[in-house]
Amino acid sequence: MVDRGRPGGVAGGIDAVLEASVVGSFTRLGPALRRKSAAWLPLHRRPGRVVVLTGASSGLGRAAAEQLGELAMTVVCVGRDAERTEEAATAVTRAGGTGIAELCDLADLDATAALGAKLEADLDHIDVLIHNAGALLQDHTTTARGHEVTLTVHLLSPHLLTSRLRATLDAAEQAKVLTMTSGGMYTERFDLEHLEMGPDGYRGSVAYARAKRAQVVWTLAEQARQPAEGIDFSLVHPGWAKTPGVASSLPTFDRLLGPLLRSPGEGVDTLCWLASLEPGDPPGGQLWLDRAPRSFFKLPSTRVDEATLARQGDELLAWLDEVTAPGS
Repeated sequence: MVDRGRPGGVAGGIDAVLEASVVGSFTRLGPALRRKSAAWLPLHRRPGRVVVLTGASSGLGRAAAEQLGELAMTVVCVGRDAERTEEAATAVTRAGGTGIAELCDLADLDATAALGAKLEADLDHIDVLIHNAGALLQDHTTTARGHEVTLTVHLLSPHLLTSRLRATLDAAEQAKVLTMTSGGMYTERFDLEHLEMGPDGYRGSVAYARAKRAQVVWTLAEQARQPAEGIDFSLVHPGWAKTPGVASSLPTFDRLLGPLLRSPGEGVDTLCWLASLEPGDPPGGQLWLDRAPRSFFKLPSTRVDEATLARQGDELLAWLDEVTAPGS
C-alpha cells in the first residue's frame, strides 16, 4: 500500500506553513502550491466503478460528478431538483462516464429510506458512497419528524442511507464512504446533549458547525467497528470554495474572501482522488485536505483524547440508530 502521509522535504515545509496559516491552507493558495509536488499525480480512470453522490446537482457536488465522469465511473447523482439532477447525470455521461439521476430530499428521512431501498434493488454493489449534500439555514426549521433540518441533512440521513446500503457496500471490494466536511467543524466541540439546536437562540452557522463536528465523531465510530478489510470511512475537507451555497448562506464571508476562494473543481479534487484510488488505499478513519491527512482539531477547546472520542462515537451511533428507526 502506498504511504499517504504528509509530503516531506521542501514540499513538506511549504505544506506545513500553509496548514499553520489556515487561510493559506483553506484558500486557493493551498492547491496552487501543493499541486507542484511530484506526488500530485493525475487521477486514474476507473471504468465500472460505481459511485453514489448526494448533493450532486450544484456546487461542489456538480463539480465532483463531472470529474468522476471524466474518470469513466458510473455516478448515481442524488439531488432534490429534478431538472438540475438530470443535468448533472447528463454531464457525467458527456464527460465519459455513466450518469444516473435519483431524486431525494435528504431532509425527509422517509425519502432517504426509500432511496436506500431503491439503490439496494438497482445496484449489485457500490464502490464509493459520498455524503456531500448540505444545508445551512438562517432560521430554525424542522422536518416532518420534528428534527432540525441542518442536522438531518448532514448527519441523520447519511447515517440512515449508509445503514440501508450496508449490504450493497459490502458487496464491493473494500468500499469507501467519504463525507464532505467543512472548516466550520473546527470551531465546535462535540456535545450530544446540545447537538440539535432548538428555536431559542438558533444560529445557522453554529448548527452547521455542530453537525459537521458530529460527522467526524460518526466517521471515526463507524470506522472503529469495521472488520479488517471492511468499509473505509473517511472525511474530506474541500477548503473554502466559491459555491452558490456559500454565496447565499455566508454572503459576508463570500464577499470578503471571494478572490481567494477555491473553485468548485479545486474543492473536490481530494474527494475525487480518494474515490479513484485502489480499494483499501488509504486506510479509513482519516480527514483529508489537498491529498494529505489532517488533524481533527485546531482549537484546544474542542480537543478530546482518543478514549473520550471513542465513547462519544458509541453514544452517537446508539442515538442515531434510535432517531432514524422507522416510525421514530
